[in-house]
Amino acid sequence: MRELDTGTADFTARIDDRIAILTMSRPERRNALSVEMLTAMSRVIPAAAADPGVRCVVLTGAGGAFCAGGDVKAFASGAGLEGTFDDRVREQQYMHRHVALALYEMAKPTVAVLPGPAAGAGLSFALACDLRYAVDTAVLTTAFARVGLSGDFGGSWLLTQIVGTARARELFYLSPRVEAAQALELGLLTGVFPASELEPAAMKIAAELAGGPSAAFGYMKANLNRALTHSLPDYLDIEAIGQIRCRDTADHHEAAAAFAEKRLPKFS
Repeated sequence: MRELDTGTADFTARIDDRIAILTMSRPERRNALSVEMLTAMSRVIPAAAADPGVRCVVLTGAGGAFCAGGDVKAFASGAGLEGTFDDRVREQQYMHRHVALALYEMAKPTVAVLPGPAAGAGLSFALACDLRYAVDTAVLTTAFARVGLSGDFGGSWLLTQIVGTARARELFYLSPRVEAAQALELGLLTGVFPASELEPAAMKIAAELAGGPSAAFGYMKANLNRALTHSLPDYLDIEAIGQIRCRDTADHHEAAAAFAEKRLPKFS
């Protein structure tokens, strides 16, 4: 296991058996975002995406929460209002690209593990991940309307893709508390577990992904993302390129040999 220097105790990172485990760590504030946390996330997440030694990324929260979103108490004291309007917009856009977009687009499987509530930007982070597993007592909410904000980190776009525009509008305008069981039915969560089973189950899945065909996973993810924006004819052309590239990989050759030899493949 290798610990990474994130520059802050608010966000920790380690690499264990090809899995990057990233933890938002302000448990006394339900892992509400701080400047230090976001700065670290904007560096570490793209670095994990580029690291050939990382095959899967897990994002989680310390204590009994995933992430409460923005620190509303800090907002009340005027935090985040420094600088010109244009400067603040550019900073927000930078964070959007290097956190949410980096999670969504990286050519590796990403897994959100929710030991408790996810709200606001915290929900956006979870939705940006490929798979989302939560404790059975978790509650999800957009929360933005309750604090007079419109939303950030791609939450409205991601939510619309997952639940459709009508339900996304309801979840944004009314900010209902969505219990874990309902979130599972809506597709907001991939799986729900009792507290004692969540981490072992999620890490078992992460280990399976880390040991899988990494090149194929990368093309799968690109294909699935493009399915939202491309026409079928264009998509079929793109899909063909990825499939043929995968045919030339060591992972495919190993899988084909394993199939012929009636054994499990060992991906490099």
